[in-house]
Amino acid sequence: MTDFAKLPVTVITGFLGSGKTTLIRNLMQNPGGKRLAIIVNEFGDVGVDGEILKSCAIPDCPAENILELANGCICCTVADDFIPTIEALMALDPRPDHILIETSGLALPKPLLKAFDWPDIRSKITVDGVIALADAEAVAAGRFAPNVAAVDAQRLADESIDHETPLSEVFEDQISCADIILLTKPDLAGPEGVAKAKALINAETPRPLPIIEVAEGVVDPRIILGLEAAAEDDMDARPSHHDGHDDHEHDDFESIVVDIPEQTDPAALVTAIEGLARDHNILRIKGYAAVTGKPMRLLVQAVGARVRHQYDRPWGADEVRQGRLVVIAEHDDIAPNVIRAALGAVQSQAAE
Repeated sequence: MTDFAKLPVTVITGFLGSGKTTLIRNLMQNPGGKRLAIIVNEFGDVGVDGEILKSCAIPDCPAENILELANGCICCTVADDFIPTIEALMALDPRPDHILIETSGLALPKPLLKAFDWPDIRSKITVDGVIALADAEAVAAGRFAPNVAAVDAQRLADESIDHETPLSEVFEDQISCADIILLTKPDLAGPEGVAKAKALINAETPRPLPIIEVAEGVVDPRIILGLEAAAEDDMDARPSHHDGHDDHEHDDFESIVVDIPEQTDPAALVTAIEGLARDHNILRIKGYAAVTGKPMRLLVQAVGARVRHQYDRPWGADEVRQGRLVVIAEHDDIAPNVIRAALGAVQSQAAE
């Protein structure tokens, strides 16, 4: 880093359900001697990831160091949200040693890097590196392209094939912007899936990039913190499908927030989520639920029809035992009434 007065920032990007929050939770527990601060930017106006991270705050990353920006991409709300948030973190006493930014799973990272060029913050912070997470099983299965067979047969051999969709563009932009790629959930993909995912990712990267397998978010912080990449000065090496555009659209995707009652059977909730993913092309469901007779909160994470759940912490004495799920899909696939009915909603609110 050329200017040691600048505060390093690591941007953590990755498609829906790739494991960004899990990675950050592990970095909070093993910060490598650094005092961390975290900005969480979520899709929709009600966040879940920020609340999850605050629930596992520790002295090296206390709850006041975890700030959430919902209902707006931070690169689109620089003056109103991003700069004041950065300034608030820099004003903390003691000041953080390193800031982590968890982007939405639908975010394009390059416009965010452009935000670091604003005069108010350019002299104060530097982008230490961009870390992109990729779900090995999802990538190997070709879920970012509409024709899996065509991808398998031709994608690596013929760059002229037009198989772009909004989902694949988001994924490819995240990969192209990265300094390091973490290939997550290798256990689900298996050795052949991991090898296939690496080949597909290597075909998308504009330059050779290290690809590191990471299970359950566990990685040595020395590998991803302290890269000194100064990514804000290296924009040309990070091509995007949206280069040349003054702005970028978020209209391809939509989310709703569904409040759900206390569950008697977690398996029934899992079945309902699997059905929604199968029948209505739901991309992502994340949140938590209360289970009858259980003092712990049930954390729910679903990527398509793959649902994972675990008890993460006790319910607080002053908390209402009611669950909340954020449901994300492409715009044309969102059917709020169907989703709420399938999840047994007691109260819902739309998210822009």
